[in-house]
Amino acid sequence: MQNLRDSAERELNENIIPFWLKAVDHHYGGFIGRMSNSGEIMEFAPKGLILTSRILWTFSRLYRKDPRPQFLAAAQRAFEYVNLNFRDTHYGGYYWMVSYIGEPVDVKKKVYGQAFVIYALAEFALATGDGIALKMAKTLFKIIERKCRDQKHLGYYESFNRDWTVAADYRLSKKDMDEKKSMNTHLHLLEAYTNLYRVWPDNAVKKALQTLLDIFLCHIIDPDTSCFRLFFDEQWTPKTERISFGHDIEGSWLLAEAFELLNGGSIPETLTSICLGLVDAVQQKGVHDDGSVLYEGNRTGIVDNSRHWWVQAEAVVGFVNAFQLSRKKRYLERAIRCWQFIEKFVVDKHGEWFWKVNEQGRPDQCEYKVSEWKGPYHNSRACLELMKRLDRESL
Repeated sequence: MQNLRDSAERELNENIIPFWLKAVDHHYGGFIGRMSNSGEIMEFAPKGLILTSRILWTFSRLYRKDPRPQFLAAAQRAFEYVNLNFRDTHYGGYYWMVSYIGEPVDVKKKVYGQAFVIYALAEFALATGDGIALKMAKTLFKIIERKCRDQKHLGYYESFNRDWTVAADYRLSKKDMDEKKSMNTHLHLLEAYTNLYRVWPDNAVKKALQTLLDIFLCHIIDPDTSCFRLFFDEQWTPKTERISFGHDIEGSWLLAEAFELLNGGSIPETLTSICLGLVDAVQQKGVHDDGSVLYEGNRTGIVDNSRHWWVQAEAVVGFVNAFQLSRKKRYLERAIRCWQFIEKFVVDKHGEWFWKVNEQGRPDQCEYKVSEWKGPYHNSRACLELMKRLDRESL
């Protein structure tokens, strides 16, 4: 455990943080929008809400743990860019994409993106005590609850136009299904509301968070497979049998985290069983002999055996969390093996992590190292979680 913890700290301090501290866009503001694996910066690439809000969360979280001036400067830079360039001052909420000079190019209000803004603003407020950031997070929470919630069947719709009318296309990305509700958006709203409740323990946030937990238990977790269902119609009818192993194991610890926050640090035995069931299903169906976690499957087997950076990062945390919930060493052994795979194949010694590698461990050179979808959040958070959790084990 000590070796795993120390290795995570080295990776964070010597590889991930230095890379992202250099990702500043000195010409047009904020941070760069895209970079290839070879280090080539796409100067005129658009800038995404997800990337910028994840950078804001990362450096806020780093500053909350270790108040270095460079962490605060990076967090403030991201906060100012989100506030000045992504925030819709007329209708409220945040644009999905801006150009390289910060002008709106995709003004959709995707709830997934709004969730990451809340997650990041709450962390910035926790780290700095900034009242403006907290006020912005509160305002966005109230907009989501008023504009995006399905009052009849519960849950949240996926995508809206700039004026908060429902968008014709619900998809988060081209690879997603065009359905009204998704596991992914609800998972990250759960994550966002959990962080917001830490800094603002308001009854409305508590109620919304409890409702999200109920939705996972009643609709999203398949009781037959202990896997997340991914896409739904308005009435929560499942629309695919595809399994996302990374989301399942990420959800296992995010659900536990929310339960713990709402219940004063304890988790009922039945909910512990549910969280461990998610991990066990991933272990049985999605873990390769080399220690890595595969990307996607279905009821009959694996449909995508690539190893994505974010899946490995979430898997290590999920396995450690399962060990802490159960005290069964096989989960800790899985975490260590997955981390060893990350160190051997996923970490780029020139900085950051590769997007994905194939079954031979070779990185996909077509995927960006920095993009509107790839930022420092999954891997930096994994390192921070490992350090925090394993420090507790040594007490």
